[in-house]
Amino acid sequence: MHYFVTGASGFVGSAVVPELIGAGHTVTGLSRSDAAAEALAAAGARVQRGSLDDLDILRAAAADSDGVIHLAFKHDIAFSGHFDQAAEADRVAVAAFGDVLAGSGRPLVIASGIPGGHGGVTTERDGIEPASLADLPEGPRARQATAVLARSLAEKGVRSSVVRLPIVHGEGDPGFLATLVGIARDKGVSGYVGDGGNHWTSVHDDDAARLFRLAAEGADAGSTLHAVDDEGVTLREIAGIIGRHLDLPVASIAPEDASAHFGWLATFAAFDQKATSALTRKSTGWAPTGPGLIEDLETGHYFKEA
Repeated sequence: MHYFVTGASGFVGSAVVPELIGAGHTVTGLSRSDAAAEALAAAGARVQRGSLDDLDILRAAAADSDGVIHLAFKHDIAFSGHFDQAAEADRVAVAAFGDVLAGSGRPLVIASGIPGGHGGVTTERDGIEPASLADLPEGPRARQATAVLARSLAEKGVRSSVVRLPIVHGEGDPGFLATLVGIARDKGVSGYVGDGGNHWTSVHDDDAARLFRLAAEGADAGSTLHAVDDEGVTLREIAGIIGRHLDLPVASIAPEDASAHFGWLATFAAFDQKATSALTRKSTGWAPTGPGLIEDLETGHYFKEA
């Protein structure tokens, strides 16, 4: 099969592309830069230059594929205070893919986040109805609305599925864990908010990549999948490991001081979420084999200075 992959040179995409190629598929990856194009070519993928704003390019690439895996998201815009703009670009791209794939039975697999606000442990059945969006903050609500749109494409003959990602970790991670380590270095203290009892759900990037492949190959139309390995690790435990590796004190940061200490990460540093992937494992046969979050932190690659 030939898959078109957006976000193919990103952190998760860089694991998805070799996962697909290793399984015998061919890949065309969307690339915004020369460096990204070179990385994709080196990985054995074809290169399609363009961005999420180039809708004609997206439509043509989707039409020329056996399915689409949509990983791209404008994180730079989202985390600079314009999450809704990033979510809107995401929605428009998914709608464009849906138009092209309608009636074909071909897969459209999109990346999304795990919604909060449900209490307890979030399952694949939580937060999938449009009415559930009302409980979410404005930014996350917009992205989950795109997930609702993607699932609805099943009614138009698209084998659509949504892979919800938690914290994704692994070698080369530029995301939440790497940022937390960087903040500890800058501030001279490894911090957590309040009592640090809030949880981060997580998965290794190689395991996430495998689930995207399985979804493209055979997930049910309109399905929601959870790429979850660790159901929830406390921020206090994560901060403790960071402090030990960096030889820094570990301390509680008062909620009112979180923004000053953590910057844009403050909301996520206080976020408490636990999630399960039991239904996903049963329906797809997916079983994580990579290191868990704690084991990955302990290997030390997060603490190597560039």
